Amino acid sequence: MNNIKKVEELFKLKSNLETEAGKVIIGQKEIIDQLFIALLCKGHVMLEGVPGLAKTLLINTLSDAMKLNFSRIQFTPDLMPSDITGTEILEEDSTTGKRVFKFFKGPIFGNIILADEINRTPPKTQASLLEAMQEHKVTVNGKTYILEEPFFVLATQNPIEQEGTYPLPEAQLDRFLFKLTIDYPSATEEVDIVKSTTGESPEAVNPIVNQSQLIEFQELIRNIPVADNVIEYAVNFVRKTRPSEGIMPESIKKLLDWGAGPRASSGLILASKANAVLNQRTTPDIADVQMMIKPVLRHRIIPNFNAESEGITSDDILDLVLQDK
Repeated sequence: MNNIKKVEELFKLKSNLETEAGKVIIGQKEIIDQLFIALLCKGHVMLEGVPGLAKTLLINTLSDAMKLNFSRIQFTPDLMPSDITGTEILEEDSTTGKRVFKFFKGPIFGNIILADEINRTPPKTQASLLEAMQEHKVTVNGKTYILEEPFFVLATQNPIEQEGTYPLPEAQLDRFLFKLTIDYPSATEEVDIVKSTTGESPEAVNPIVNQSQLIEFQELIRNIPVADNVIEYAVNFVRKTRPSEGIMPESIKKLLDWGAGPRASSGLILASKANAVLNQRTTPDIADVQMMIKPVLRHRIIPNFNAESEGITSDDILDLVLQDK
C-alpha cells in the first residue's frame, strides 16, 4: 500500500474514531483528535482539568476504540512504585520444595495505561513511570522487562492549585508529548451531557483499529517527509522560548524562568506530520506546526513569579511568541 492510500485510510479512520467516541463523549472533538495524533506519534499525553469533565471516561472510550490491552492505575498518596511496575514474590515449588522468587507484572504491562489523577501521589511513585515512558521497559531488582508495543501512558491530573496534589517534576513532564487542557462544556453540550447520563445507556463503542494496524500507521507518520523550512521554523520557535539563547524578546524574557528543550522540537515536527496526514496531506506546513505549539510546549516552559503574579499562563506566553516576528 503506497503512502497516498495509507493517508486516505488514516483520514477515514479518524472519522470513524470521532463517530465511535461520539457515542459516549459529548463535544471534545479537538481533544479526541489530539489524543489520536499522540498515539500515532508514539507519544504520552497529560490531560488536565477540574473533576467531573470526563477525563477518565474519554481515555476509557479511546481504549475501547482500539484493540489494545488496557490497564488503569488509580494514583493515591499511599501508592508504591511496586504497585505500578510489579514485584517479586517468594514462592515454593510444590515438586522440588525449593523457594524461588517469581516476578508478578504490575499494571504498567499493557498497551494503553491510564494513570488516573497522577498528581495525587508523591514524586517517588510518579518517578517509577519514567523508565517505562522513555525506554518502554521496566527494571526490577536488576532484571529488565521489555514492554509490549504499542505503549502509551495517558495521564489525568487535577489543576495543581487543588488540595492534596503533588506537582510533577519537570523531567517527567518532558516525557509527555502533549499536555491537553479540558475546559467546561458549552451550555448546549452540558444539556446533551445531562440527557445522555440520565437516560438510556449509551451505545457500545466498536474497536476500529488493532495493534498491528496502529504500529503500521505509526511507521507511516515517521516516514512522512518534511521541508527544511518547516523544521527550521519549529526549531527557531522552540529556541525563542529559552531565555539563555539571546533571541527571546525582552517582553517575554521577563515572564519565563526556563524554556523548552530539543525534545520539544522533535515532538513538534512529529505532531505536525500526524496533523497533516489526518487532514489528507502528505507533508506538513508551518500552519501544522503552529496548531501543535500549545499541546507540545505548554508543559515544557516554566513561567516565573512575574507571570504568575500577573495571571499570565504558559498559553499566553506562547501566544506572545507566536506574535513575535
